[in-house]
Amino acid sequence: MKAEYIKSAVYEKDYPDTDLPEIAFVGRSNVGKSSMINTLVNRKKLVKVSQKPGKTRTINFFNINDELIFVDLPGYGYAKVSKKDRELWKVMIETYLTKRSQLKAVVLIIDIRVGPTNDDKLMYEWFMAYNVPTIVAFTKCDKLSNNKIQKQLAIIKKEFGDGLGDYVLFSSVTRRGKDELWGIIKEKASL
Repeated sequence: MKAEYIKSAVYEKDYPDTDLPEIAFVGRSNVGKSSMINTLVNRKKLVKVSQKPGKTRTINFFNINDELIFVDLPGYGYAKVSKKDRELWKVMIETYLTKRSQLKAVVLIIDIRVGPTNDDKLMYEWFMAYNVPTIVAFTKCDKLSNNKIQKQLAIIKKEFGDGLGDYVLFSSVTRRGKDELWGIIKEKASL
């Protein structure tokens, strides 16, 4: 599989000039966005993985097989970033999500152990309000037993109400959910 970094952008004028469908990855800081992208493309270091939250500060674009663009958005909810930086990220993310016609779906990444934070729920509601096709991916599934996963899912589904559509249980460690997530991504991108 071909997977290569294209460029980083902060402003709309800097987005890559391409007609390829785009799938964006979004979630709170340190939820596993970079690890998920690396797992999906069978690479260890395509996207830099950091133990420090708030590492991704730009919108990063990756070409996948000349058919699709993966877009890594900055994480949200990280407190140790200045208010000015948080506001810039908010504008940067909203601009991309509302103005990028190539965007076909968003993968909203949530740590299954924590469940959806208030920021996750607000983001999900925002996607629904703007009719952004959304795939919810619950990461860190390798850290819980199947029984505990089912209990967490029951709680999470109540929190989302009937609105939780496409979702996947995912682990970058065991690769659980990789093929299922790829299938939904291809469907959303019309590949």
